[in-house]
Amino acid sequence: MNMIKRIETDIRRSRAVVYNGMVFVGGMTADDRSQDIEGQTRQTLAKIEGYLAKAGTDKAHLLTAQIWIKNLDRDFERMNQVWNAWTAPDAAPTRATAQCDLGAPDVLIEIIVTAAVPQATNPEAS
Repeated sequence: MNMIKRIETDIRRSRAVVYNGMVFVGGMTADDRSQDIEGQTRQTLAKIEGYLAKAGTDKAHLLTAQIWIKNLDRDFERMNQVWNAWTAPDAAPTRATAQCDLGAPDVLIEIIVTAAVPQATNPEAS
């Protein structure tokens, strides 16, 4: 039976949900929003790595990513430099990037990812 595992759930949301050999990591943003796009991107990706680890996987197993940027013209290239350095070699996920108004005025980037959870660490696989 496939069980749903929810990670850091509150009344409004779960930070990540593991189901059927996949982990869905909800929208992550930087905690220190005084930083520029590069700093906020690094923080956001570090948070994503932490939730992937809690789910029993890592960035080498990414399947897809959705990236929202506050100012695409100004920040797209610098965000991509951080993203490209972070992504596991030969494991780039499918990806969509768009500009949008984000939840707070000082948030420059928000990222959602989905990743596979290897069967050896997937409690649902047994």
